[in-house]
Amino acid sequence: MKVKGFLLVAGLCATMMSANAQKGVDNGTRFGSGADSIRCLENVSLATSYAKVDNFKDAYPFWKIAYDECPAATKDLYLYGVRIVNWQISQEKDPAGISALIDDLMGVYDKRVKYFGDDPRYGKDWIVARKAQDYMRLKGETADANTLYGWLDEVVAEYREKTDPLAVSLYMFASLKKMSTDENHKGKYVEDFLSCSDIFDKQMAVAKTANDSKELAALEVMKSDIERNFAASGAADCATLESIYADKIDRNRDDIKFLKETLVLLRRVRCQDSETFFKASEYAHRIEPSAESALGMGKQAVKKDDLEMAEKYFLEAAEMATEGDTKGDIFYTIALIASDQRNYSKSRQYCMKAVEADPTNCAPYILIGKMYINTANSVYSDDPVLRKCVYYAAVDKFSKARQTNESCASEATQLMNQYSAYFPTTEEIFMHPNLKKGEAITVGGWIGERTIIR
Repeated sequence: MKVKGFLLVAGLCATMMSANAQKGVDNGTRFGSGADSIRCLENVSLATSYAKVDNFKDAYPFWKIAYDECPAATKDLYLYGVRIVNWQISQEKDPAGISALIDDLMGVYDKRVKYFGDDPRYGKDWIVARKAQDYMRLKGETADANTLYGWLDEVVAEYREKTDPLAVSLYMFASLKKMSTDENHKGKYVEDFLSCSDIFDKQMAVAKTANDSKELAALEVMKSDIERNFAASGAADCATLESIYADKIDRNRDDIKFLKETLVLLRRVRCQDSETFFKASEYAHRIEPSAESALGMGKQAVKKDDLEMAEKYFLEAAEMATEGDTKGDIFYTIALIASDQRNYSKSRQYCMKAVEADPTNCAPYILIGKMYINTANSVYSDDPVLRKCVYYAAVDKFSKARQTNESCASEATQLMNQYSAYFPTTEEIFMHPNLKKGEAITVGGWIGERTIIR
């Protein structure tokens, strides 16, 4: 009687548990309810246990049950799910089967976005970036640029400067690929570049503030990559940019954000002598004077041969510039103008200001050396041997340029070899009363620089 009673109660409990059972996918809970919650937990545990030791074959059936029935249970379903499906792809030989499994893998990422896309650290943008990365790896040359671009465009538009850096980098890659098959996308590619470049700038500023050197280095590499691709894309030529932006400038003459972005873009691709650059500078300078707009106004003044006004704007631009390389370029531009006017002392003064602002700028040293050579005759018009000593000082500057930056190495080396041939001969030095090999000499005139006789 007692046994019968126990069996009856047990049967009733099982019936009730079964009646209350419901899968998580159906009732919106993490594990489901009743017997289904126990089934979910058991399958999650078994799947992760096998997957942790890379036994994906045995992990799969348990993972699939949990993935289908309680997809909100844990992020581990997706962490290991990606590995499991990637393993299946590596085992598959049939192209149709591989294609179907790639779709399954993309589905794993999509489901993770659905259930865990709001994760504060590994949210939707992070997930979609890894989805895109796997898609590109598996599809190779057959990857569809429009598909890739659509995924990433959505997250970049949503997250802006908070977007996962990999997503930003892949977005620019997708935009470039899309442009390669769609000429009409060229204007959008340019806009994407500006937007993503700005995102990286803001992210690098955050990394600098946080003293996160590792993150900063990674961001700098990604930004350099998109800049290099942009420069080589064909979208960066001045004629193309002129055709894209010429009509937009007047329509956006009161939009300072648009005008600033345009000026930055045209400066980066060295299209600062275009009418579009001048016009954008003028409109921007009226609204909110900046280094970029003042620089444009200065270049416009140069084109009009109003060098006095040009210098005024360039000095204004240098004062407002916050980046050392920009400030250095501006000072170097003033130095070039002064050199053309044969005001060599002033030119050298601004060359040194350029180097002070940007110690990696080697061009000012080249310019100073050339000015020394060009004025050698006037410095020593009556002493041909001392005139040759000017070349010592010039070669010193070329040598400094070569040491400062690799970009000047070729030109500097050529100039050093060329003008070293004009040094005074050993006999000329011996016969000159004021010269001795190995001793210092002060080159006269406006140069006034110490160098060594050799």
